[in-house]
Amino acid sequence: MAMGRREADQASMWVATQNLARSPGHAFYDKLNEVLDAGGFDRFVEEQCAPHYAEVQGRPSIPPGVYFRMLFIGYFEGLESQRAIAWRCADSLSLRAFLRVDLSEGTPDHSSMTNTRKRLPEEVFWNVFAFVLRVAAERKLLKGKTIAVDSTTLEANAAMKSLVRRATNEDWKTYVRRLMKAEGIEDPSDEDVRRFDRKRKKKTSNEEWKSPTDPDSRITKMKDRRTHLAYKAEHAVDLDSGLIVAPVVYRGNDGDAETLPVTVELARDQLKAAGSPHQVEEAVGDKGYHKAETIQTLEEVQHVRAYIAEPKQNHRRRWHDKEPGQQEAVYANRRRIKGTRGRRLGRLRSEKVERSFAHTCETGGGRRTWLRGVVNVSKSHLMRAAACDLGIIMLALFGVGTPRTLQGGFRAVLVALLWLVWRRHPRHTVRSTSVTVYRIWSSLTAPSAILRPKMAFSTGC
Repeated sequence: MAMGRREADQASMWVATQNLARSPGHAFYDKLNEVLDAGGFDRFVEEQCAPHYAEVQGRPSIPPGVYFRMLFIGYFEGLESQRAIAWRCADSLSLRAFLRVDLSEGTPDHSSMTNTRKRLPEEVFWNVFAFVLRVAAERKLLKGKTIAVDSTTLEANAAMKSLVRRATNEDWKTYVRRLMKAEGIEDPSDEDVRRFDRKRKKKTSNEEWKSPTDPDSRITKMKDRRTHLAYKAEHAVDLDSGLIVAPVVYRGNDGDAETLPVTVELARDQLKAAGSPHQVEEAVGDKGYHKAETIQTLEEVQHVRAYIAEPKQNHRRRWHDKEPGQQEAVYANRRRIKGTRGRRLGRLRSEKVERSFAHTCETGGGRRTWLRGVVNVSKSHLMRAAACDLGIIMLALFGVGTPRTLQGGFRAVLVALLWLVWRRHPRHTVRSTSVTVYRIWSSLTAPSAILRPKMAFSTGC
């Protein structure tokens, strides 16, 4: 065999389509396309987006199915920004096959994704999220009777150094110089300004300061105790399946107790839109949500039983100056959280809700937001939560919830499948376990496998 040599790059004038490079495909993305096609995803999103485009005039836009698949890729590949998503889709043949973009065509760039996001209202993104919940309901995965609610912070695309005063639009240096001038210090240097600022009693509050680049962001203390401009993401999670029912983005200084009834109502709307036979009957939360008015609203107005942890107090509460019914609601909640079911729901809340944040914010690349405005951040977070729910559906159907699970090769997947079979049937023999693993692997890697709503290994995943 003769050695091949690298020649100078010279573009071919004509290339036959049958000579173009073909992707062998990706087992996870092929199966995900089958799940989306079985529910009529492309037809659904085109109907949702049609009112926001011209009927005949103008250049054709990105197909809505391609656009939303690119947002799903951002979660599954752990990409934070639209630029990263656009580059990854243009670089990967398997992702081109998932998007169904021919090699003779270019994939959408980040500016096209931005224009599409600006054109579509937030309601369309909520409807796409409800579509994913509907797929879960059709697979008998979604319950929704008991939900757990918790919140986390999303770092905004704005710097603390850019803050200005709400009243005068002064930046920090101009404001401190004005204070120094009022005390008789004329023409101070930058070092004098910093020294004066360290000694004065100061408070950086959202009532006095704002970001000129992202006015919707708020000064918030992050999970790592740093102070940043941020938003608050609140998840309502179905405790039976772990599916995110309502991912809502608020401003960073919105209190948990004030946003809890809104999140519960949105969870009910999403369950209704998904066609779930159940409705929210119980809500579980940590002590940050404990407030007498909130518990009373849940039980008397929304007819939801509250399981909200109560913070420790060094004194007895006074009820003579409170509205009627608050004392009974708080005491009933206290009895429930101290019971066996209340403690079990509290442990499930810590497991399921924190897991949803780990998936969407950490491995899903959503902790830092590169968009500005609460509406834009909400659109992006909704699609990451929808992709997280798709991962749970894929895990129940095929035993693999992310494409990165397959990156370890056959050996890593084989170990995971062996553990899965042993967990389901601990008394299996070596022969029966090997046969079961072979069937699972064959159904996972076969490109033309037929989707089945219930499989032998889906229970207990």
